[in-house]
Amino acid sequence: MDTRAPLMGEPLPVELMNTIWADRHGRYDALRDPGGVEAWLSSVCPRTDLMTADDLDGLAAADLDRLGDRLISLRDALRGLAAEVTQEPRPEAASEIPDLSTAVHVLNEAAGRTPHWPVLCWSPGAEPSRRRYTSGEAASAVLSAIAEEAVIFFSQDSRHQLRACLAPSCVLYFLKNHPRREWCSTSCGNRARSARHYQRHHRSTA
Repeated sequence: MDTRAPLMGEPLPVELMNTIWADRHGRYDALRDPGGVEAWLSSVCPRTDLMTADDLDGLAAADLDRLGDRLISLRDALRGLAAEVTQEPRPEAASEIPDLSTAVHVLNEAAGRTPHWPVLCWSPGAEPSRRRYTSGEAASAVLSAIAEEAVIFFSQDSRHQLRACLAPSCVLYFLKNHPRREWCSTSCGNRARSARHYQRHHRSTA
């Protein structure tokens, strides 16, 4: 089951921020219903060792509703923090939690809500490996792990790589991991260049 949200290989906190996206036709939310929540969790499942497809299959609609509410709350907090870092210039990208202290509180609460920890597995004659365990529901532990990753990210200088994509209609965030990267995706770059070309042409013929 694939999510409709754009997944661009960004850190999971940024991927969660980008479960809200937009185009010229409107604004979309990948977490608006249990099916969307399940699809997004399924899509990011391979990037964490806390949750398997079987864990997702065991969730009832009510569980997914509850997880969806928590994911949305964390997402809004992360977008609020991202707006603080980027000095968000896009009114249409405003977070539902614009207040910094509230966003920090929501993030910290999410990070500590479901304990999870690494365990070393090493049998005689086998290679050592690491697994992660949780005292709660696996999907809830994933949410807390994403929040924990966000705490680390926003508390380090790497947060200054975070950018708001300024292409027309875009409300996504990305990490500027290359000096020449200016947009979240190639398609946004093409739209931005087309818009600039149109504006220059329109001014020259006015």
